[in-house]
Amino acid sequence: MRIFALSDLHIDYDENAKWVANLSIAEYQDDVLILAGDVTDTQRLLDWCLSTLAKRFHKVLFVPGNHDLWVVREDCEKNSLQKFDDICAVVESSGASMQAFREQDVSIIPVLGWYDYSFGEPSEELKSIWMDYRACRWPSGFTEKDVAAYFAAFNNKQISPAGGTVITYSHFLPRIDLMPGFIPNAKKFLYPILGSAQLDFQLRQFNPNIHVYGHSHVNRQVRIDGVSYINNAFGYPSETRITSKRLMCIHEC
Repeated sequence: MRIFALSDLHIDYDENAKWVANLSIAEYQDDVLILAGDVTDTQRLLDWCLSTLAKRFHKVLFVPGNHDLWVVREDCEKNSLQKFDDICAVVESSGASMQAFREQDVSIIPVLGWYDYSFGEPSEELKSIWMDYRACRWPSGFTEKDVAAYFAAFNNKQISPAGGTVITYSHFLPRIDLMPGFIPNAKKFLYPILGSAQLDFQLRQFNPNIHVYGHSHVNRQVRIDGVSYINNAFGYPSETRITSKRLMCIHEC
């Protein structure tokens, strides 16, 4: 059994969707895919993508990203937490999973989250351009910190793994030092919306060997304090330097 990691498929772009459709039917039947969020904000396409991948892999494990919770193109009468409930139903019906998975002495645990500004306070410029502030809708009175706390509560219900290899995965970054040093200063105003330090605290309760994340569209593999952090984002069609248009095997047993 091989375990592959991928994030940020963004199948609203036709060429990204074609890549999914063209994946081998036979090659990955014994393997697991961790899909770390940002597939599409359209539930019909999400169902198609997860169903397509579920036919190709032994198991597909998913957490939603920020794009998946947008409510601008459909379900405009709902808030993003209600859409999250709908996404959970789509995941289950498609044959994918958002639950912890264990097989062949490997445990794979989802870690839900949102950004809570533990990486910095957002500037007025960021608030004016970041689409989530317009495309996501939260219950009355909810702040971004409330959203992060809402999703973090799900992680407290996870059962600790019973030995073996442990892999956790999230959409958002669990620590800001995962961003490489070559990021231009002009782009660092985005850091407040990249993730949450609370995620790293929570995932380390499971003592993982590997943590898979997405969101930044900056592919990287780095080991920090005993955990290998891996980002393998597919990204937008134009992103060919900082992303990779391929699956990455992160473990084999």
